[in-house]
Amino acid sequence: TPKMLTRKIKLWDINAHITCRLCNGYLIDATTVTECLHTFCRSCLVKYLEENNTCPTCRIVIHQSHPLQYIGHDRTMQDIVYKLVPGLQEAEMKKQREFYHKLGMEVPGDVKGETCSAKQHLDSHRNGETKTDENSNKETSEEKQEEDNDYHRSDEQVSICLECNSSKLRGLKRKWIRCSAQATVLHLKKFIAKKLNLSSFNELDILCNEEILGKDHTLKFVVVTRWRFKKAPLLLHYRPKMDLL
Repeated sequence: TPKMLTRKIKLWDINAHITCRLCNGYLIDATTVTECLHTFCRSCLVKYLEENNTCPTCRIVIHQSHPLQYIGHDRTMQDIVYKLVPGLQEAEMKKQREFYHKLGMEVPGDVKGETCSAKQHLDSHRNGETKTDENSNKETSEEKQEEDNDYHRSDEQVSICLECNSSKLRGLKRKWIRCSAQATVLHLKKFIAKKLNLSSFNELDILCNEEILGKDHTLKFVVVTRWRFKKAPLLLHYRPKMDLL
């Protein structure tokens, strides 16, 4: 029977799997080391890797000189944590809004969107609202179509200047672009490779302040960690990929 297949598990029993070993709190912006698949809060891991090149859990060497290139956002793990821990996502969104308000900055579009979505979800449950499957499927289809046609224009935007610092590659005719802050360095590599008619985007390195950026870094992450307090546009350089020993 369904009851026999259902077993309740206390949150305490799985805390070790959804907490960050560095801060001992629940994972926020979960980030995984690609070498060993151990996961931490992004801010905790980035701060740790500023002075170390090993995994905080198993001590395996991530990379001798560029460990930040070998970590990536783990969206699945973060979704699991938010679903398991009541109120965690709402509390984190509130902290982010307060942070931006304190600095006198506009709240990014992605934070607004997640907050609005979470609030609507809670309000519908509190008011005891129920929807038929037909209406629910119709609204979901309409929302999906609207999202597909949006092309991330409602996201927080980043202005970028892409400069070539190698004589082996030509510069872009239009080097100033504006795109979603959620776009990654990998997206930029593919964009540049297409514009330069390269056979593969893997032939490129993208740098900020002469530091090679990891392919999974979002532009928002790059701005916060590499371009803080500097004026727009974000200046990035590209060059042929160099093999690091």
